[in-house]
Amino acid sequence: MTTLFGVDMLAVVGGTVAITVFGLVTGLIFLGIDRKVTAHMQARIGPPIRQPFRDLQKLLCKDSSVPENAIPWLFNGAPLLALASSIVILLYLPIGSFLPVFGSYGDLILVMYLLTIPALAMVGGGFASGSPYATVGSQREMVTMISYEFPLAIAIIAIAWRLSAAGIADPFSIATIAAHPVWSVAGPLGIIGCLILLVVLAWVTPAELSRIPCDTPEAETELAGGLLVEYSGRNLALFSLASGVKTVAMASLAVALFLPWNVSSFVALSPVVAYGADFAFYLVKLFAVIFFSVSVIRVGMARFRITHVVSVYWGYLAGLGLIGLLFVVLDAALGAGVVA
Repeated sequence: MTTLFGVDMLAVVGGTVAITVFGLVTGLIFLGIDRKVTAHMQARIGPPIRQPFRDLQKLLCKDSSVPENAIPWLFNGAPLLALASSIVILLYLPIGSFLPVFGSYGDLILVMYLLTIPALAMVGGGFASGSPYATVGSQREMVTMISYEFPLAIAIIAIAWRLSAAGIADPFSIATIAAHPVWSVAGPLGIIGCLILLVVLAWVTPAELSRIPCDTPEAETELAGGLLVEYSGRNLALFSLASGVKTVAMASLAVALFLPWNVSSFVALSPVVAYGADFAFYLVKLFAVIFFSVSVIRVGMARFRITHVVSVYWGYLAGLGLIGLLFVVLDAALGAGVVA
């Protein structure tokens, strides 16, 4: 065993490599599934599920062009930063019954900060390209970030607060939330509040991922691709990979917060079978989250104008989140569920 400052480096490096491969492959597969499912919901055949792999292969075979007015180091560094930060998020989240690689070194607050880095990298890359279309797209991305962060924070804080009210120590720890699902400590009002918060998080997901109806930073019909308009070749491939990995990360966060159960918690299984069953169940939950929060919303909604993004997330969803938080607080105040 190789240790450094008390950390098993072999386990950390091995876990990081495994999570990286898992995030890249699963992200592309779910992007393909999303496109296929969305096409069927619109009465189209759609591309095959392996199409994102083909697109990636094609992009990786092309050179990346850098605009004449661009800042080269920032323009080329932004896609790398977006992909690396998306992978780092996954290192703090449980995968099935596999504990997070860095689970003991961070909590939900850190995950919230890490979620902003891929978007900031896209903003930096857009500004660095020197294109007016990309500049407008970057400005829209910043406005979108400011809009959805508040409802996301409400959902996370409400869950942590309810666990704290139940006397559970370290409520922002992801391991704590996985071990003590909020549904098991909440009373009737708390469950209603958590359902409302689940809806809020489902609507935050397409904004985090810049998907319809919150794809205003790219807006192909208005901005010709927006903040990605000048990207091509390997740089665009890295942004595509980052989008896939962040999709898995956001869905994993929703699973960790609201659907943390494993099959092995209910059925006695041998250790190896338990890990496999829990991993398969985790993939099913991942698909369910992506289907309802990305595919269904994408099919049912048209693109918001940037002013609508602000009013929807700061107005309706923030208000809905506060109502959910109020239900959670009343649940604990009235002594329902588990209260310390």
